[in-house]
Amino acid sequence: MKGSKALLKMLEDRDVGNIFGYPGAVIIPIYDAFLDSGIRNVLVRHEQCAAHMADGYARASGKPGVCLATSGPGTTNLVTGIATAYADSVPMLALTGQVGTTFLGAEAFQEVDSYSLMMPVTKHNFRVLDPERLPHAVYEGWEICQSGRPGPVHIDMPVDQLNSDIPDELLGRKYGVKAVPEDVSGIPRAAKLIAGASRPVMFIGGGAVDASREVATLAEMCGMPVITTLMSLGILPSEHPLNMGPIGMHGRLGALEAFQQADIVVAVGTKFSDRTYSPHTAAGRDCKVVQIDIDPTQLGKSQRDGVNICCDAKKGVGLLIAALKDYRGAHREWNDKCAEYKRRCRCSFDFDTDPIAPQKVMCEINGILNDDTVITTDVGQNQMWAMHCLDIARPRRFITSGSFGTMGFGLPAAMGAKVAKPESRAISIVGDGGLLMVIQELATSVAEDIPVTIVLLNNGWLGMVRQWQKLYWDKRYSGTKLDADPDFAKLAESFGAEGITVTKTSEVAEALRTGIENDVTTLIDIHVNPEEDICPMILANPREPIVRGRCPY
Repeated sequence: MKGSKALLKMLEDRDVGNIFGYPGAVIIPIYDAFLDSGIRNVLVRHEQCAAHMADGYARASGKPGVCLATSGPGTTNLVTGIATAYADSVPMLALTGQVGTTFLGAEAFQEVDSYSLMMPVTKHNFRVLDPERLPHAVYEGWEICQSGRPGPVHIDMPVDQLNSDIPDELLGRKYGVKAVPEDVSGIPRAAKLIAGASRPVMFIGGGAVDASREVATLAEMCGMPVITTLMSLGILPSEHPLNMGPIGMHGRLGALEAFQQADIVVAVGTKFSDRTYSPHTAAGRDCKVVQIDIDPTQLGKSQRDGVNICCDAKKGVGLLIAALKDYRGAHREWNDKCAEYKRRCRCSFDFDTDPIAPQKVMCEINGILNDDTVITTDVGQNQMWAMHCLDIARPRRFITSGSFGTMGFGLPAAMGAKVAKPESRAISIVGDGGLLMVIQELATSVAEDIPVTIVLLNNGWLGMVRQWQKLYWDKRYSGTKLDADPDFAKLAESFGAEGITVTKTSEVAEALRTGIENDVTTLIDIHVNPEEDICPMILANPREPIVRGRCPY
């Protein structure tokens, strides 16, 4: 069997039904093999978006996404999307074509050292210099991208290897992948610390996405308020009485109050990033931290005494539940205090004012969401308003670029999520800056019949950078005004999608309902108030004041 057909056969055997890609000369053998394969090629309009779609697919489904690009510029265009997935621990297989092995290093047309290029933003890399090594690369790559802390794996395939024959018996051979080391010896001490605490909180990150049931069980049996990050929305339903909401630069002040008064923090699948954990938001010096993480390099980053447990979140929390099976936390005074923090910080988002407040848009989205709707966001103010205001009830229903902060992520990620969950509605909340980076993917959405709803918070600015300039740079606005924005509704219609323009608060609810209920891709261009800031705003520098905005608390 030719290498190109063998590649697709091996992916079919792993239940891959979709590959997001863009063709080029050296991967024509793969595109020819698509014609005889059960795998669907989703033809993107830019390779970066192939990676973002594979990313959205993986986050929504829990299974690896697969993207494909040709050599040279096709490969370099993938890098931003691969780095985004790497930063947020998303399982992915990134396939790239390469010039023939006899031309490697000879400055051939569209040659780039993709092996070296991808090394800093992937878990592992393969370059197939012998066709008989292709099965090894696919088998190990598939396992590596999902084992331990997930992440993308890259396979670089010279064209002559794709055209070479591979013995059939190699396709079914299994290759050994090292087990991920664990250390759960700290469970007894962790349980003792939790049982002896009077002000416990649980702090969950995106690594707890497959441990939602265990998180809820442990929180309820120990009476622990739960504080989330941007990446963990939905792991515990937003409306759960113990959910304090997100912490961080733009998080809830009530969650921050509880976090800083805790005497123990049970941290699950979170890496204490600078956007979440800073001198302004850190736990008290005497607070103990029980940290559960599959990645040993993340342990101890809280700089607080405690216990480190190295294993996946589901197993680690499950072991704590078993160790505390006879314990029932009685923290009535603490729980009442946290409930009061939460109540005081539960600001109304129903602002019936013109110009349109972005919070009002989020409020109206809450009114029409169902538990199975997948929300994706872009990066910036739109992302933070979504985090701060939306009610997310289930894991894998809120998808965003966290650690890498990639503008342009929202729309292609929503399309990937829709491919993964075709029966679910997919809504992408974006700003005009990020949308303009990837607007060409409306063509993919229409041509490939991947209907999504795009909620555009259009303020005519690069809003988050403008907010920094407004609050900390004496309103010296430079490079942030988006002059000559198109008529987005008409632009959507030119691609064959539907477009709706909203300029009044009274029009928001009906426009959203129409767009979300449509069976075709619909762009809702909502003109929001450019002066509205996403607050609170808490910088890492402790000398900077906390900007509270509308929040009186």
